[in-house]
Amino acid sequence: MKDENVIVDHGVSGISMKLKERDQGKRLFDLLQAGDTLLVRWVGRLGRDYEDVKKVIEDFNTKGITVRTVINGMTFEADHNLSDPTMKAARAAILAFMAALAEATSKKEARQAGIAHALASPDADWKYRGKKPSYTRETFDLVQTMLAQGGRTVSGIAREARVARQTVLRIRDKSDACEATLQRWGM
Repeated sequence: MKDENVIVDHGVSGISMKLKERDQGKRLFDLLQAGDTLLVRWVGRLGRDYEDVKKVIEDFNTKGITVRTVINGMTFEADHNLSDPTMKAARAAILAFMAALAEATSKKEARQAGIAHALASPDADWKYRGKKPSYTRETFDLVQTMLAQGGRTVSGIAREARVARQTVLRIRDKSDACEATLQRWGM
């Protein structure tokens, strides 16, 4: 039976600091040795951005440590002595893709955490209002009027109101939500 250590690092995908700077990250670097396998939920847990994730995985691999991800089952083997240049290129491409995807995911998680925090803060001077609408009160009223009159296509209304076709469809199909958005933004 093999020894297993579980290191739990809470937070948003390492977006605020490098793995080596986090308490559990330091512990991880101290514990892992050549021949070990690091099992992570997702590569985004290993760094703040594309370069950081890529460097951490390459550092582990150089030290003889294999990195495996749970979510997509990727394995980055510790063996850097691959003699086949095609295999080296494929490995580098997969690592680059996974690191870039991790950066995008980390940013999305950080944004969602910020929104959740803003919504949960009762004493905040401001509240999260959502994305600013792409239409004004005047445009909303104009589109509503044209829709009620009938006889025009959605594309025709969009041209006349100088908004995207999707905006007309949103106003038509979700007018209550559009009205609420305008009110939240004080429009």
